Amino acid sequence: MSTLQISLAIIGVVLLTLIVAYNAWTARRNAPKKARPAQAPRDSEQALRHEPAFDGAGHPSVAPPPDSIHSMFDVEPELGYGAQAQDQRKGADSHDSHDSHHLSVPAHLPERRSGLDPLIDAIAPLQADQPVSGEAALAAMPPTRRVGSKPFGIEGFNETSQLWERPLGGQRYRLFQAGVQLANRTGALNEIEYSEFVIKVQAFADAINAAPDFPDMLHEVARARELDLFASEHDAQLAFVLRARRAAWSPGYLQQNATRMGFVAGVLPGRMVLPASAPGVPPLLNLMFDAQAAATDDMDQSAIRDLLISLDVAQVHRSEKPFARLREIAVVLCTHMDGVLCDQHGTPLPAMAMEPIASDLELLYDKLDSRDLAAGSPLARRLFS
Repeated sequence: MSTLQISLAIIGVVLLTLIVAYNAWTARRNAPKKARPAQAPRDSEQALRHEPAFDGAGHPSVAPPPDSIHSMFDVEPELGYGAQAQDQRKGADSHDSHDSHHLSVPAHLPERRSGLDPLIDAIAPLQADQPVSGEAALAAMPPTRRVGSKPFGIEGFNETSQLWERPLGGQRYRLFQAGVQLANRTGALNEIEYSEFVIKVQAFADAINAAPDFPDMLHEVARARELDLFASEHDAQLAFVLRARRAAWSPGYLQQNATRMGFVAGVLPGRMVLPASAPGVPPLLNLMFDAQAAATDDMDQSAIRDLLISLDVAQVHRSEKPFARLREIAVVLCTHMDGVLCDQHGTPLPAMAMEPIASDLELLYDKLDSRDLAAGSPLARRLFS
């Protein structure tokens, strides 16, 4: 074999080795990032103190995610008794077990108010001819607790506690009040819904031998429209997309990083929530990603390129500083996961773009407070649901 042939063979072997190595390196770089074994937490304080730019300079923007933000807020609390979505209860119960990167927030006590409130309800008082047992009142209740698309409820006045309450067995009541919510995110109470309310209340009154006193329909419908107008002008649901710059993320890797920031798994696949500081209230933030990828058997093989972080402003008390926490969490996740923060259209956001949003939110909080509908209060959670 000549020297030329030997040289060509060596060159061929070297080129083949380089091609194989390059292909292996490319496959490794483009593979979804996997969750790492548990280790001592890295110091993230510097990332929290120094806010890097959110915009991905030199990185092209990509299409917005297919999911709609509105689907995350379709769980409506029951009228006046603090029922929350199941994943919110689960998140609140698990709050203390996920605090490695939690940001401290001031605790607050939730308001305790009657389920029915004239501020957002049309209320009809009823007086029975004689005391009615709680069992009889419950038996006479309408089968559904809705009038059209609005929550509906009946309360009895407990003369011992001097409080309005949902009728309870073993108690006796002479005074009742029935109410229907004037507005929610489906719109204002209309004449048809009010008529249905009257029919249901009258049937209840007949069953317990009580006399109802209905407010004027036109007046209540006008109140409903005014309240709905105010609510529509002061409703804010913020959503931001965190997108991978280069390598995609596996579901396990994404969940591992979110858990370090205090998020816990929701009931639905692909959903995580950041619990509030108080139990029994909606979460501060919601995090959503591809549900199909989240439900896979191998959490390290599916590839996720973006996630959605959202805040339902009216559902969270301002003392929790939810938007500030969203910004700080976004900084840490962008840093640790090599991501870029975008709007819902996929446009990268610079850090300075968040300041006007924060200022607008403070004005919104003040306007809600001025109407006795403070963000995170029971009334606000009902109205903006």
